[in-house]
Amino acid sequence: MNLALLLPLLLAQDLPTADGYRGIWYANQPSGDEYAFKYSGGLGTYCAKHRPFAIHRPEVDRTFFVYGGAPKDGERRLLHMVSYFDHESGTLPRPTILLDKETGDAHDNPALSMDEEGHLWIFSTSHGRGRPSFVHRSREPYAIDAFEKVEATYVTEKGERASLDNFSYFQVWHVPGRGFAAFFTRYNDLTTRTSLFMTSKDGTSWSRWQRLAAIGEGHYQVSAAGPGVLGACFNQHPPKKGLNWRTNLYYLETRDHGERWQNVAGEPLEVPLREVTSPALVHDYAAEGKNVYLKDLVYDDAGRPVILYLTSGGYRSGPVDGPRTWKVARWTGDAWARSTVTTSDNNYDMGSLLLAGDTWRIVAPVLPGPQRFNTGGEMALLESTDEGATWSTPRPLTAGSERNHTYARRVLDADPNLVALWADGHGREPSASRLYFCDADGAVFRLPAQMEKDAERPEPVELVR
Repeated sequence: MNLALLLPLLLAQDLPTADGYRGIWYANQPSGDEYAFKYSGGLGTYCAKHRPFAIHRPEVDRTFFVYGGAPKDGERRLLHMVSYFDHESGTLPRPTILLDKETGDAHDNPALSMDEEGHLWIFSTSHGRGRPSFVHRSREPYAIDAFEKVEATYVTEKGERASLDNFSYFQVWHVPGRGFAAFFTRYNDLTTRTSLFMTSKDGTSWSRWQRLAAIGEGHYQVSAAGPGVLGACFNQHPPKKGLNWRTNLYYLETRDHGERWQNVAGEPLEVPLREVTSPALVHDYAAEGKNVYLKDLVYDDAGRPVILYLTSGGYRSGPVDGPRTWKVARWTGDAWARSTVTTSDNNYDMGSLLLAGDTWRIVAPVLPGPQRFNTGGEMALLESTDEGATWSTPRPLTAGSERNHTYARRVLDADPNLVALWADGHGREPSASRLYFCDADGAVFRLPAQMEKDAERPEPVELVR
């Protein structure tokens, strides 16, 4: 067999599996106090700027998902894992080990997309430019046993093709009939962290990068795809204050796959945005001295954006920079309406919006956990029946836990039996990390950390009060 025929087979070998579901533990920026870190814990579903993590496909009645895993020996080494929940049988297979990312940094966690034929596409991100990024595609539709490495390219400023081998905070959406659209970050491109966008019909050949925003020292962004729209909300780092200061709330969108950009009212925007005061500004939190931490962006039944975010007085763990206030901003068709949801005790408490007709829900770790003022807590469910204007008291989904629950990630096109996925981990020291999911009614299930069979059922989690 000649090399041209052999190479695809070499790149698409069957992959090893793990004998259970174990997440990565990660910590960032030691604080030198009782809280230990700026943020930390079981971060297998970190971070809000990697999207999606899970997708339901009704054609096979499976919810596919990725996460940042860890070896059985407890070493803090990031393994990119992929698996699925089979809704018909109620079981999960042994998770597939896609690759060893050769780091313990959860910023390198993967993101998932799926094309119209059912192939899984996994984008292995990198934190900055020091490590390579990868793209993999499943050999068969709706299957996780074998993947091929995709030698993806993009168009440079000079109009030449170059390897797509480095990207951060990757968020990728497959648009039927048009292909992929990705929001992502490039370090030290115009500014410290520049927000970018690109598209691809086939996942292999990508367009020239569009710079969306380069205000101050850069941005974090959270994106979403809605009916006929791709959009992103973002904050900004003021110059000379450092990246721990992040403020303001912005939103922009495209309704022609990136040909033109506009604000929510349809006013055209010239990208990259460079001015603090912009038609894309949702609210000026700098004037209030508030940090802004982005959590989620979804579109309601009318195709209008709804943003979930948190504000605080600063970056430090502990009560000193509180309160951490959860907020929702929604576009009414005429203006941005902002409302308060609840409070929690850490800037990196992260949850997801679940919109189903007149009932809006948030799954988030807003209740105090065993490691107070560290990332996460006890997971809870909140509801609104008036388009986010008011919210119910948080209803516990977990209680009496040994470790904080973190980063609840919603499922794209979710089945009611699995709507959000998350992990747990100790907030102040390295620990084991388990994976969980919940259904639309709030029932919680723990994924098996040790499997004796090729497929097993998740374990129902009793609510201990």
